[in-house]
Amino acid sequence: MSVEKLQRYREQMRTELDKVVEFWQKYSHDTQYGGFFTCIGKDGKIYDELKYVWLQGRQVWMYCRLYRTMERFNKPEILEAAKSGGAFLRRFARIPNSGSPWKCAFCLTRDGKALKVQRTIFSECFYVMAMDELARVTGDKDMQAEAAQMMDQLVHWVRVDPSGLGKPQLSGDTPVCSMAVPMMLLCLVQQLTEARSGEEVDKYREVGGWCVKQILQHLQRGGTAILESVSSEGKELPGCAGRLQNPGHALEAGWFLLQYGLENGDQELQRTAVDKFMEIPFLTGWDKEHGGLLYFLDVDGYCPTQLEWSMKLWWPHCEALIAYLMAYSHTKEPALLERFSQVYDYTFSHFSDAENGEWFGYLTQQGKVTLDFKGGPFKGFFHVPRCLYMCEKILDSILNKQES
Repeated sequence: MSVEKLQRYREQMRTELDKVVEFWQKYSHDTQYGGFFTCIGKDGKIYDELKYVWLQGRQVWMYCRLYRTMERFNKPEILEAAKSGGAFLRRFARIPNSGSPWKCAFCLTRDGKALKVQRTIFSECFYVMAMDELARVTGDKDMQAEAAQMMDQLVHWVRVDPSGLGKPQLSGDTPVCSMAVPMMLLCLVQQLTEARSGEEVDKYREVGGWCVKQILQHLQRGGTAILESVSSEGKELPGCAGRLQNPGHALEAGWFLLQYGLENGDQELQRTAVDKFMEIPFLTGWDKEHGGLLYFLDVDGYCPTQLEWSMKLWWPHCEALIAYLMAYSHTKEPALLERFSQVYDYTFSHFSDAENGEWFGYLTQQGKVTLDFKGGPFKGFFHVPRCLYMCEKILDSILNKQES
């Protein structure tokens, strides 16, 4: 592929990232109560004032990452927005929790009253990401310590005793390992160890190794399928839940594993990340008739029971773009860049909104916009800007090496 084409990709990523940041800066900031609105219509109108903690954390993290690592976003207004979001989280997100120091709410009212708690770890995970990244740009040691303390709590819930999450163990309920849990912890390990050293980092290295082993257990059927959930022994589960595949999630796991493999010089893991966690979900999940990645699949070919299984969602395509561009940048295998181009062509022709900015998130199987809002309870300022940011950085690296 020509240098000119790679440069065009980079220019598109850069332009699109600028538009996405501008959209969220313009419409999402709550100047009265702090934090961010995330339920935003296609033209920027706020249609619900509820604030979802995991999306608040994601936006703080994303603003800080852009501010810290990209010169054009190193602006006072971005830092102030991140600080406002961080202060809102610290003041309202944490709630008392029996048997544990504290837990995070899932959803808050506009002025910060806790509305709902989930018996999962994800609000806490994004709280950790937000606090650690904000601590990096502000130098606030207390904030960094708070992130580390919450990480310790998360590891305890996942590896030692989940009772603090408040989920009772029922007699018919088989313990299930969801790929999302070790993936999220691995993401936090990479966040907390980046450019750091010492005893704390060694502790997280052990956690990172455990996460990788857990993720690899989801490679099933003799290495031919990535299953979303397995038993606590790493075996396939019976029924629909056991057969479920989520191509976008597997691709995201692929670039997490590739990144970890590169950082630790593990060539076998790098190959597994590409050949298994990228190629298998892409080849099985790409809709050959309409294009785009299907949301869910059944490994035995049954119709998945999830009503949205055939839809095309924004975030799996974001993860596929990151995965294939990262894989190409390290292997230089032309086929991987072709995959990236295939996903790129579909993504930018279907999700991006040239008229109002940002991306639509939810398409029919045929590729028509079916939910036209730009933000909601699950879509915030994260997957799209993270994808554009990472792809721009990777393309910079590829082009710089070619020019030197």
